[in-house]
Amino acid sequence: MLIYEAKLEGTDDQYKALDGAIRTGRFVRNSIIRAWLDGLVKSRNDAYKYCKVLADNPQFPWASWLNSQARQAHAERAWASIERFYRNCKAQVKGKKGFPQFKKHQVRASVEYKVSGWKLSDDRRYVEFTDGFKAGVFKLWGTRNLHCYQLEQIKRLRVVRRYDGYYAQFLIDRKREENKELTLRQVGLDMGLSHFLTDSFGEKVENPRFFQKDERKIKRLQRRLSKTQKGSKNRAKARNKLGRAHLKVSRRRNDWVCKLAQRVIKSNDLVAIENLNVRNMVKNHCLARSISDAAWYRFREWLEYFGVVYGIPVIAVNPSYTTQDCSKCGATVVKTLSSRTHKCPHCGFVADRDFNAALNILKSALREWANTVGRTEFQVSGEIPLCLDAETQLSKGTRRKRKSSQ
Repeated sequence: MLIYEAKLEGTDDQYKALDGAIRTGRFVRNSIIRAWLDGLVKSRNDAYKYCKVLADNPQFPWASWLNSQARQAHAERAWASIERFYRNCKAQVKGKKGFPQFKKHQVRASVEYKVSGWKLSDDRRYVEFTDGFKAGVFKLWGTRNLHCYQLEQIKRLRVVRRYDGYYAQFLIDRKREENKELTLRQVGLDMGLSHFLTDSFGEKVENPRFFQKDERKIKRLQRRLSKTQKGSKNRAKARNKLGRAHLKVSRRRNDWVCKLAQRVIKSNDLVAIENLNVRNMVKNHCLARSISDAAWYRFREWLEYFGVVYGIPVIAVNPSYTTQDCSKCGATVVKTLSSRTHKCPHCGFVADRDFNAALNILKSALREWANTVGRTEFQVSGEIPLCLDAETQLSKGTRRKRKSSQ
């Protein structure tokens, strides 16, 4: 599946109609969660049937305005959270099991349509929403070309609201595959904070630290927000400016790790990485902000995605003792976090700490790959569409003409 994204340009009244659709979709999801708690919904089919109950209820006339298949899409979201909770309980996952929660209002939200409730123009530059909210026709701003695909290939349309406007995401039924020439290179990657990564060839990539570069600006906007009165228009404007600043940092970070991951995949025939548990690592309050800013997990997601696209195995190995063990003789050399050089007293091997870890990661991955007989799938967490969370870059003409929304 591919997801193409474009920004929606319309009037304030049209944006309010989209807000109503997003709000109704959230209402449908929360209502199904409530019905599940009350024992009225016990399966996915029951969730579908409950959508009809909500639409026929005279107390909620706006529920019938939303397209019927859009209501079913939000019922699927609700039941997916319930199934995840059941699955975690069955697997006896430690800690919280992910009990389904009610969604509250937030700026970043979405409404999802299937094959009805919207219509593309013949030139693929306009989209019209035809459900009861009557949002009307929006112009699509973006560089993605939808002419390459048939209308039957577009399975869903998701409208996403962000701090800088509204976006349309088109889910296209097509598998992306790219050809790649063999490079006869195998690489192990060690993630770090001083350097973003160090590979098994000794090359290092500097950590860009996008949040740290804009931290002063974000703190200033946070102070301005805290000084405004709750419920005022000035507070809404300050919140929007702060959200845009965070959104800019997020986009720059995601774009950087995406391009780096693609470059790593295209220049190697096998990539070995650490299976880091970032969720537990950010519990260290001294390093949580730096770890989050490094976006290790996002980089791994892009590596795994491009590995599927280019047919390159991406192997995640256990990170235990990759730093302590000597990559030459295998002896354990205990080091503190401040020790940046590996010095083995047994074989005399001296190397950079991260370079030694990258060699160990590559060796562990090759050992795991060789011991896996009849392996037909790569060890990946799942295919991630290229533009699932990445905003489409705009053309020069778009930047000049586009309107901004609050």
